[in-house]
Amino acid sequence: MDRIKLLKLIEKNAMETPENLAIKLGTDAESVKKEIKALQDEGIIAGYRAIIDWDKTENDWAAVYIELKVAPGVKGYDDFANRLYQIPQVNNVYLMSGGYDFLLVIEGQSLKDVALFVAEHLSPMEGVTSTTTHFVLKKYKENGKLLGVEKTDERQVITF
Repeated sequence: MDRIKLLKLIEKNAMETPENLAIKLGTDAESVKKEIKALQDEGIIAGYRAIIDWDKTENDWAAVYIELKVAPGVKGYDDFANRLYQIPQVNNVYLMSGGYDFLLVIEGQSLKDVALFVAEHLSPMEGVTSTTTHFVLKKYKENGKLLGVEKTDERQVITF
């Protein structure tokens, strides 16, 4: 079975049934279940997550992307990243090339929540030399899924 093809199918739709995956992969559902279990055991599949369009709910939502520069004297990027991902509000931590060292993704209930995160958690952290915060104003597409866009029926009616 092609593991990469299976992973791409699961990444696109984690709710796809083993039966449907098996059809797309040209194998049987039991083999797909075993392969998924192996991928989970190996840590290749690290988890599953739903894509939520928070604008369609009554819940407030806010997110920021924070560019973070650290001092050259830190023990190492892996050690510093460990300090960052221990903070519960931090959803994503990426080591970056270019003008800054890390990119963080923080989500909260309000803009105030996520704005205070920088002042309360990052600014006092030893080794942080500067931050740049970008507030997400609106999501249009996330992980390949359109958000906030009404789907239209493209089918045409043929009458005789």
